[in-house]
Amino acid sequence: PSGAVSQAALNRGSEKRGRRHEDSARLVPTVFPIPMPWLLQASINAMATPVNGAPVDANLWSSHEKMLAQPLKDSDVEVYNIIKKESNRQRVGLELIASENFASRAVLEALGSCLTNKYSEGYPGQRYYGGTEFIDELEVLCQKRALQVYGLDPQGWGVNVQPYSGSPANFAVYTALVEPHGRIMGLDLPDGGHLTHGFMTNKKKISATSIFFESMPYKVQVNPDTGYINYDQLEENARLFHPKLIIAGTSCYSRNLDYARLREIADDNGAYLMADMAHISGLVAAGVVPSPFEHCHVVSTTTHKTLRGCRAGMIFYRKGVRSVDPKTGRETRYNLESLINSAVFPGLQGGPHNHAIAGVAVALKQAMTPEFRLYQRQVLANCRALAETLMGLGYKVATGGSDNHLILVDLRSKGTDGGRAEKVLEACSIACNKNTCPGDKSALRPSGLRLGTPALTSRGLLEEDFQKVAHFIHRGWSRAESQSIAQQTVWAERVAGAWTAEQSGPAAGGTWAVASLAGAGIELTLQIQDTVGVKATLKEFTEKLAGAEDHQRAVAALRAEVESFAALFPLPGLPDF
Repeated sequence: PSGAVSQAALNRGSEKRGRRHEDSARLVPTVFPIPMPWLLQASINAMATPVNGAPVDANLWSSHEKMLAQPLKDSDVEVYNIIKKESNRQRVGLELIASENFASRAVLEALGSCLTNKYSEGYPGQRYYGGTEFIDELEVLCQKRALQVYGLDPQGWGVNVQPYSGSPANFAVYTALVEPHGRIMGLDLPDGGHLTHGFMTNKKKISATSIFFESMPYKVQVNPDTGYINYDQLEENARLFHPKLIIAGTSCYSRNLDYARLREIADDNGAYLMADMAHISGLVAAGVVPSPFEHCHVVSTTTHKTLRGCRAGMIFYRKGVRSVDPKTGRETRYNLESLINSAVFPGLQGGPHNHAIAGVAVALKQAMTPEFRLYQRQVLANCRALAETLMGLGYKVATGGSDNHLILVDLRSKGTDGGRAEKVLEACSIACNKNTCPGDKSALRPSGLRLGTPALTSRGLLEEDFQKVAHFIHRGWSRAESQSIAQQTVWAERVAGAWTAEQSGPAAGGTWAVASLAGAGIELTLQIQDTVGVKATLKEFTEKLAGAEDHQRAVAALRAEVESFAALFPLPGLPDF
């Protein structure tokens, strides 16, 4: 179009921008009444005109527009390459960290959308920003799906989908329901609880929960050493401690919780019962483990573990009638909604991450499908196979098995600890994490390895595949030098399927490097520990692992087999990564 913008209007716009951004250069191009084909060039030329004494480089402005349109691989090759390397690590490695999973392509696309641009402090219909019509629509949809996936009546339950993750969600619940220095009871971290449930040591309060609130942990049974939660002791301690809130949640506990018993204990002490189902939310959605909603007042969760969404959090809370006086018939109603919502915003957070809410909404829709329920059943079957195989190889698994997606392997009987085993397995492209076991004196030298099956199940591994994974963890290939090559090949085929030496053998000429192995996996951990001594630091242990040629040969051989095996399975996500 032709026509001109008055200089006065341009000046007013310039002054307004100047008030908002006093330290920024103000670009005020002049608009000329000339034909359209020449408008772009004329505008660029006009940018060379000094504005408030500072000349504007037309080429630089054009380059700025190009920067906004460039794909990542052109815009920032360093970050692009780091992401590519991480993508390859995930593709050729075995991901056994119980809190990890592989988000679907649809979830990742929602995360990378224009929704990341929008601020929307407040709640649907009550925002502090304009332009939130579609943000409101999205958040309401996410809330609706969150209630649907767990079979909750909107008259009896509400949900806040704005928490940035699980830890902020938990702290929001504490802020809402427990006054400062009020009393909280959660499962102790060495016994399988989460850091945010109030962890502290004899010398220091570690978690902010234990700093701002009074925390008393409950424990698992130690005599006899079953690894199961000691509900009787919890009940006795609750009578003495009088908690305001009891947390039914775990981070490394492989058995189902007795929510009914926990609710009885909470009611006896006038306490709220909160479930932190972060680890099992996908299993609960699929109906393959007991649901906490029947017994709990509040339920918090992350959305990126077994639920297989993006990194975010949710808080479910009861609504409606809490109790009825049997004499007067007077109803007492829950007031959790206003308490929790105000604790999330404006109490602890600012604007919600709308791109994450979109990713959660997508994951919740997927969680209501028959395919998702099939996946969760397979997660449980794979975990049983992993536990049984490792126990058959002589490992102690806490509680003797698992009801859910994870196991805790206690390495004390093997004479080593989780930190050293984690380092060796990581070098062999097997990712897991060290974890405290009941009775550990320090979280800095935990005795266990936590292993989970959700991520690899998302890639398509089944029970027989997890049996192979267990053997990788144990020692890799057989190191019995007295065995013949034929015997070793039989072992390799039994563990790794129908692979041939020519297909994936790491040694030149297509022969297995089995005979030269000094051991790998947990066995290699023990061998290195024998060399450096049990009192050596983790740093000294790691240096020995990296510096000894024979150990590196063993690691390289196992890593080659692990990566060949892992690469057989597809990696969910975006095609570029």
